Amino acid sequence: MKRFGVIGILTLAFFGLADSAYLAQHEASGTPLLCNIQNLSGCNIVAASQYSHLFGIPLAEFGVLFYSIVFVLAALELVIFDRLLRRVLQVTALVGVAASLYFSLVQIFLIGAFCIYCLASALIALFILILASLIEPIGRNMHITPPAA
Repeated sequence: MKRFGVIGILTLAFFGLADSAYLAQHEASGTPLLCNIQNLSGCNIVAASQYSHLFGIPLAEFGVLFYSIVFVLAALELVIFDRLLRRVLQVTALVGVAASLYFSLVQIFLIGAFCIYCLASALIALFILILASLIEPIGRNMHITPPAA
C-alpha cells in the first residue's frame, strides 16, 4: 500500500507541476489563460488580480516549487524508506493544502471569481495530503527504544 501511495503522490505532483507550470508560463508571456468551464471562467480575472503575487513573485511559481519539492520527496521515498522523510512529505503537503485553502477563500471572498486551474491545484494538494497520511498514519506512536546497556 505504501508503494502505491507514493506512486500516487508522484503522479499527482506531476499533474500539479504541469498545472502550475502552465500558469507560470502564462504569467511570463502575458497570454490569456484558456478557461471556459461553466461558472469557473474567471481564470484571467484571478490571474490579473493583486492577489496573484506574493512578495512580487507570481503564485504559480510557488506552485512549481511546491510540486517540485513534493515530487522529489516522493521519489526519494521510493528509494529511501524513511519515516522522517514521510513526515516531511506530510508537513509539506499540509502547508500546500493550507495555502490552497487560503487562496481559494481569497478567490471566493475578495476576488469574486474562480480559476479552474487554482481549484484543481487545491484538490491535487488535498489528495497528496490524504495519500501522504495513508503511507504513514499520523496517529502512529513513535516508540524510541533506548540503547542496550
